[in-house]
Amino acid sequence: MTEKSEPAELDPVADAILEMVAASDAKGISPEDAARAYAETRRKKTDPPDLWRRYLPAVRQQALHLARERRIAILRRGEMQDPTAPIKGVIRLAKRRKG
Repeated sequence: MTEKSEPAELDPVADAILEMVAASDAKGISPEDAARAYAETRRKKTDPPDLWRRYLPAVRQQALHLARERRIAILRRGEMQDPTAPIKGVIRLAKRRKG
């Protein structure tokens, strides 16, 4: 008897990335934009203005995870990158292209 495994709940950062990418245009979003938006949902009065920097590594990690699951695309210079290979430089997170 086999049971269908339900997909595990996503990390809140991954959820935020998916929402932002879905609402974005073809150019996608930058990881910094995603980190800033997520940080604002977590902000307390005593937090520094650059709180978003604390979330940037988590955004990059979750973006790789989502790209490996083929839920988003990681773009560099407009070209889709292989999420299993090292990616350096400026990237954008975008909807996956059909085909």
